[in-house]
Amino acid sequence: MPVRRPRPHRDDVRIALAGLLGGLVLWTTGVHTRSATDPIVLWSDPWVILLPLAATVACELLRRTRPRTVLLIGVAALTLDSVTRGNLATVVMFTDLVYAAVLYGPPATARRVLWISGLLTVLGTVVPVALWREPEALLIGVVIGAVAFMPGATGWVVRNHRDAAESARLRAEQTALLAEIDRTQAVTAERARMARELHDLVANHLSAIAIHSTAALSLDDPDTSKEALGVIRENSVEGLAEMRRLIGILRDSSGDTEPAAAPTLDGLGALVDHARANGLDVALDCAHAALPTPVELAAYRIVQESLTNALKHASPGPVTVSLVQREHALDVRVTSPFGGVRDDGPRAPGSGAGLIGMRERVVLLQGTFGAGPEDGEDGKAWVVRATFPITEGESA
Repeated sequence: MPVRRPRPHRDDVRIALAGLLGGLVLWTTGVHTRSATDPIVLWSDPWVILLPLAATVACELLRRTRPRTVLLIGVAALTLDSVTRGNLATVVMFTDLVYAAVLYGPPATARRVLWISGLLTVLGTVVPVALWREPEALLIGVVIGAVAFMPGATGWVVRNHRDAAESARLRAEQTALLAEIDRTQAVTAERARMARELHDLVANHLSAIAIHSTAALSLDDPDTSKEALGVIRENSVEGLAEMRRLIGILRDSSGDTEPAAAPTLDGLGALVDHARANGLDVALDCAHAALPTPVELAAYRIVQESLTNALKHASPGPVTVSLVQREHALDVRVTSPFGGVRDDGPRAPGSGAGLIGMRERVVLLQGTFGAGPEDGEDGKAWVVRATFPITEGESA
């Protein structure tokens, strides 16, 4: 495909037109920078003045896209203009080419133009004074400085300000991007936390409801059905209360519901009693001192979810819950009978979210987690292990 050449910037077109019109006005009115009798003038023909003028006008159109090329052409045009009667518009446009070369050119070109123009200014000041020893010789250095060094220095200052503004803009964009990433991560983490809380608060009660409703439907015994309905009602009320507490947490300052305090390991006894009421044979062995609140909440949720899984999936047999606090760690272990797939299938369906939630809770506290079948003295068992580190100096 053919490559489209970049069009001149509209501001560059305006500058070129203004330079051309100004140069033509000066040329037609006979206003020149040198007289015909000046020794430096080699061509006094007024038509020759239009050649460097036309060259600099053309260079103005490409001052942004080809700054180095147009600067070289501009030097040649200025050299030609200096041996004619001269046109002030050509000199002014050349200063703009120097400015554009420093501003729009590569960094190496900008530094090189600045150094060369500065060196020429110094030489143009020192050498004529040393040769002619007249104060008027200083004007040569002043002219060179005004035509070459001052435009280059101005372009360098503007370039630095432009680069600083661009850097500030990029930093602002990066800051905004990082803020958006942080916000997205925070939302994701909060959604995961609420998913764990919702699962841990409601799954236990719904599992008990599913199991006892199945028993009530499958057994044609009024007493058994009445007992099952009582358990269902109790778990329904407790599950509804837990849902209201969760809604209170989500509403935060709505004022409709006060959020409940986070459960602690002191509530394990009531949790085990509730599991026993739902038909589990649970033994609790808990020995711990004051622990950080996040550790107590996570350990409580691990035990709660493990008992819920045992209620849904475990084979008949005893379930043991053990919590042992060591010097810098808390070990949680829940063991339940495991006989592979139950003959009658699980007593309540599972989604696998419980194990994921337990692992996430442990990982968030820099702990270790494991769950799976193990061989023991009483046969195969399903064991849930979690270890929470306790940093020295932490307290409840």
